Amino acid sequence: MNAPFQRRQFASDNYAGICPEAWAALQEANHGHARSYGEDPWTDRAAELLRDLFETHCEVFFVFNGTAANSLALASCCQSYHSILCSETAHVETDECGAPEFFSNGTKVLLTPGPNGKVVPAEIERMVKKRSDIHYPKPRAVSVTQSTELGTVYAVEELRAIWAKTKSLGLRLHMDGARFANAVASLNCSPKEITWQAGVDVLCFGGTKNGMAVGEAVVFFNRDLAAEFDYRCKQAGQLASKMRFLAAPWVGILKDGAWLKYARQANAMAALLEAELRAVPGVKVLFPRQANAVFLELPQPVIDALYAKGWWFYSFIGQGGCRFMCSWDTSEEDVKAFAADVKAVVAK
Repeated sequence: MNAPFQRRQFASDNYAGICPEAWAALQEANHGHARSYGEDPWTDRAAELLRDLFETHCEVFFVFNGTAANSLALASCCQSYHSILCSETAHVETDECGAPEFFSNGTKVLLTPGPNGKVVPAEIERMVKKRSDIHYPKPRAVSVTQSTELGTVYAVEELRAIWAKTKSLGLRLHMDGARFANAVASLNCSPKEITWQAGVDVLCFGGTKNGMAVGEAVVFFNRDLAAEFDYRCKQAGQLASKMRFLAAPWVGILKDGAWLKYARQANAMAALLEAELRAVPGVKVLFPRQANAVFLELPQPVIDALYAKGWWFYSFIGQGGCRFMCSWDTSEEDVKAFAADVKAVVAK
C-alpha cells in the first residue's frame, strides 16, 4: 500500500486538494437539511452564478466527473448513426474508455489531425465531405478541448473560424472545458467570448481541476439540446441525491472569482517552470506553453533519476515525452525545488 505524501507533485492537477473557498462552501452546505436531487437553494444559486458568469440564460446541470459530462453532452448532440469529429489527441478519444460511444448508443468518434492538439476548419470540411453515402456515420458534432490535451489554447478567432465552418456544414459544437478556467486566464478574455459568442452549443466546465473535490457543470447555450438531459443524467447514474454537495463548491469558487484566481496561479507556475527548464541542456520543450501544462522531452536517465527522487509525473507523449501539470495550489517553491533537481540530475 502506498504511503500518503505531502509534497505537491506535477503529475496531474487532479492530485491537488480542495481550495479553501470550495471547502468553506461545503461546510456551510452541511448544516441542517435541504431538499434532494437538485431541488435545493445551493444548486439554484450555482446555476444562477454560471448564468451571470456567461452573461446569458443557459441551462446548467451538475455531474460527478468529466467523462460523464462530455459523454452525455455529446450524446445530446447526436443520434446513434452520427459521428463526432475531434482532435486525434482529444480526451474524448484517448481517455474516456469508449464512453462517448457507449452513452450515445454507438455514435462514432472520428479523428482529425491538427497542430498542437487542435481541430482546424479545413480538416472538419474534409471529414464531412470525405463521404456522404448511407454506409458512413454522418458527422453531426465537433468537439474541441479548451485548453487542449497538449496544453495549448484556442484563441477567440480560431474558435470563430471553427464555428463558421460547423455552421456552414450543419454541425454542433461541443467544448470539453476540463481546464476551461485556465484557458480564460491565458486569453484574458470573458467566458462568453470563447463559448456562446464563438458558437459553442454546450460546454463541459471543469470544477475538479479548478480546486473542487469533484464535479463538472454541463452548460447548454443551445437550450434546445438540453431537452430531457435530466433524464440522461438519471439513467447514467449522474443525478446526485445530495446535489447540494456538488453545487455548493461552485458557489464557493464563483461568487468572488476564486475560479479565475487559481487558474491564473496554475498558469503562472507553469510559465515559471518552463522558464526554469527551457535552457537546461538535454531538455526540449515539445509544445507551446499556453495554460497550466508544460511538455518536455527528457533523456531516460533523467526521468529515472527524478522518479527516484520522489517526483511524480506522466511520461506518455512519445519516447521521453513528459507532462508537468501545475495546479491551483502549486507554489513558486514547488517549481524551484523541482527545477533544482532537474538541473542537478542533468549536471551529473
